[in-house]
Amino acid sequence: MLLVLCVDLDDDLGRKTGFSTPVIGRESVEEAAVALATEDPEDSDVNVIFQGIHVYDDLAERDESVEVAVVTGNDGSDLEANREVGDEVDTVLASLSTAENVTTLVITDGAQDESVIPIIRSRVPIDGVRRVVVRQAQNLESMYYTIKQVLDDPETRGTVLIPIGILLLIYPLALIGALLNLPGLVLGVTSTLLGLYLISRGLGLGEYLDAAVESGRRSLYAGRTTLLAYVVATALLALGGVSGVNTLEDTRAATSTDLGIPMMLAALVYGSIQWLAAAGITTSLGQITDEYIAGRLEWRYLNAPFYVIGIAVVLYAVSGFFLDEFGIAMLAGALTAGTVLGIVSTLAFAVAESRFSEGTPRADSA
Repeated sequence: MLLVLCVDLDDDLGRKTGFSTPVIGRESVEEAAVALATEDPEDSDVNVIFQGIHVYDDLAERDESVEVAVVTGNDGSDLEANREVGDEVDTVLASLSTAENVTTLVITDGAQDESVIPIIRSRVPIDGVRRVVVRQAQNLESMYYTIKQVLDDPETRGTVLIPIGILLLIYPLALIGALLNLPGLVLGVTSTLLGLYLISRGLGLGEYLDAAVESGRRSLYAGRTTLLAYVVATALLALGGVSGVNTLEDTRAATSTDLGIPMMLAALVYGSIQWLAAAGITTSLGQITDEYIAGRLEWRYLNAPFYVIGIAVVLYAVSGFFLDEFGIAMLAGALTAGTVLGIVSTLAFAVAESRFSEGTPRADSA
């Protein structure tokens, strides 16, 4: 037996006419088709049901074993609609009182309804699929649902629509730039945004950015001091950069000859090292605080601020020596002080860890 199965995935028949589905049998199916056509003549499912009746009549005239039925889903999600269609197909198959093997011809009105074909195939063999579309609108519905599917996919939506949106903004931004006498700046900023977006998509930087944003969000809600420390450290680094550039400019102004690369680096370091050291101390103290709160603090972690101070003292003295701010004796003293500070802190916290951690399981050996 061939089962002519008309599919109405969004249940236009049930919602608009009140018919109980599935509808089985030629007379019942014809009544449903007439009712739907009367209620909404423009509904494409009317064509599907009448096509099913036409196929049924054609096969019946040739004395073939055939039955026609209408199954519907619902106007909810695609998953719920597919499940509903599967249940109604089971109901139709159970109602067929025949010992013959049953196959089906699926009739739909477009790409959306055809998404349920795997559900039907899992229950009954499919001999064919026939799509019924108004002749004046060939492929229109398929194109509509293809575009709709693309727009519903977040990844595809971001990949396609964002570059198109930036391109469409070029003209209005160019007009604004012309009014402000800054057309080159506006076009440059727009093209830069588009270029950065395409590069980030090509290199997959979006995933890393999303991970960074998620990590920052978790840190914010978890009350981690590291997040605040990083914000403060960023500000200190910016101030250090400005201070270093100012020192370089002052050095250039005070020198009649061109500065070599070593002198330029020394000026930048000399002007910024205090701010960089403050940023390093801030981040290390924030990390130590979080480790202590989490119960993972080890004594050797406390070395970090002292190492930062020692390195800063050494770099400050070396850069000052290049700029003739310090003599050789001052440089030697600073190098010694920085080295001694690092050694003393290492030994002190190693001894403290060995004494106060006796009998206590270490975090990395638990």
